[in-house]
Amino acid sequence: MTLSENFRGLQHIGIPTNDIEQTISFYSKLGFEIALRTVNQDAAEQVAFLKLGNLMIETYENNAAALCIGAINHIAIDVNSIDEAFDFINENGLNNTSDVIHFLPFWKNGVKFFTIEGPNLERIEFSQYL
Repeated sequence: MTLSENFRGLQHIGIPTNDIEQTISFYSKLGFEIALRTVNQDAAEQVAFLKLGNLMIETYENNAAALCIGAINHIAIDVNSIDEAFDFINENGLNNTSDVIHFLPFWKNGVKFFTIEGPNLERIEFSQYL
């Protein structure tokens, strides 16, 4: 399977924050609604997924946000099969971060993902809702 056959669209854009309440308040004023609010136990981070139409922003309070132009952390590509996406990336020599597939207990059944870097050091996350 090619990546384009496995591709479902943009899943979310990841924006780190030093103040999750301020970030939620700002995006709420723009019309975003909280789709999910949780905690990433492994990283001890508060996390909120904010949705406006088909646009999803994942914001997470890591107290290390760059607070500068270009500070978006990652874009996440929604895939049908994380295993097939991972195999494709590795077979084509694109796993330049040597990442592995991770699991987080977000959403109903969890999510699996891995991350690579683009040529401009942009992070590209491949993610599958389970």
